[in-house]
Amino acid sequence: GLTLPYKYKVLAEMFRSMDTIVGMLFNRSETVTFAKVKQGVQDMMRKRFEERNVGQIKTVYPASYRFRQERNIPTFNDSVKRSDYQLTIEPVLEQEGGEGAAQLSASHLLQRRRTFGRNLVNLVKEHHKVFLASLSPPLVVPEDQLTRWHPRFNVDEVPDIIPAELPTPPHTDKVTTAQEMLARARTMLTPKMEKALANLALKTANNSSPPKPGSPGLSSPLKLASPSSSPSALKGVSQALLERIRAKETQKLQARMTRRPQQEERLLVLSRLPELARILRSVFVAEKKPALTMEVTCARMVSSYRSSMLPGEMEKHLQVLSELLPDWLSLHRIRTDTYLRLDKSVDLGHISERLARITQEEEKL
Repeated sequence: GLTLPYKYKVLAEMFRSMDTIVGMLFNRSETVTFAKVKQGVQDMMRKRFEERNVGQIKTVYPASYRFRQERNIPTFNDSVKRSDYQLTIEPVLEQEGGEGAAQLSASHLLQRRRTFGRNLVNLVKEHHKVFLASLSPPLVVPEDQLTRWHPRFNVDEVPDIIPAELPTPPHTDKVTTAQEMLARARTMLTPKMEKALANLALKTANNSSPPKPGSPGLSSPLKLASPSSSPSALKGVSQALLERIRAKETQKLQARMTRRPQQEERLLVLSRLPELARILRSVFVAEKKPALTMEVTCARMVSSYRSSMLPGEMEKHLQVLSELLPDWLSLHRIRTDTYLRLDKSVDLGHISERLARITQEEEKL
């Protein structure tokens, strides 16, 4: 299916935890600050939760929260003053009829979580679309028909989500550099102190200036070597043949990426039938009977099959085998039991070839 990268799954879990904490505080009519949410999310997930993660959540789901910088909020914390600006978070809820204050209910949380998950999948689809366009020849798969990623598309190498900008505290007139201090205190300094500060400002400016191009501190851009159009092993092969092979491979990949779960399950059943046909014939040869009940046949085949399978699943496979090859395997309902008859005179290789052709036709659909 359309699996998400691990880092996207972690972000989805962060959003779920954040929405839970925000919902509890919001429903109590309490001002939701980032400091409170950060502590709650880290306690729930045992992972670091920073403003960068909040910015990523805003990128994925811009309409989820309303962010502000506010002050005069009770902090109950000696490290944060009441007059300091704090990042506040308010969930954005759809307007609903009824009286009373809006509440972030469980249904809201579930709906928002699903929306966030869909947005994450859509982001990966965009990267997948770019990857398909870079193939040779390019692939175009409608997004509504996409059921799995391209086999060569590495999901975990999808780039990180770029955090959106969050509100910052209003600019306060603070001295941050030596030049600003010199400009402010020029009238109050003696000539000797003014000269010392000027030298310090000049030294700071020289140290912070960016290195010139070509200097050791500036890394030159990497040049990616373009791969050769065709490897040496394909020398001598006609270009037309290569194009036909690539077109056929592209068609197979496109069909695989748009295949529905029902089709996938059907093909999985068909892939097992050649081996099950061989086991079924061996069971009839060993039993030396013209007909066997479905219960006995399934029990014998389940014990002989290489992987574990329930008798009910084995019965479904035998029914499909009977539908595809009615002249070789037939089912007969007698009272409460179902009996199987097998034509042991037919060559098993011929049966395998017929099943292979049927599987190929199903894969083209």
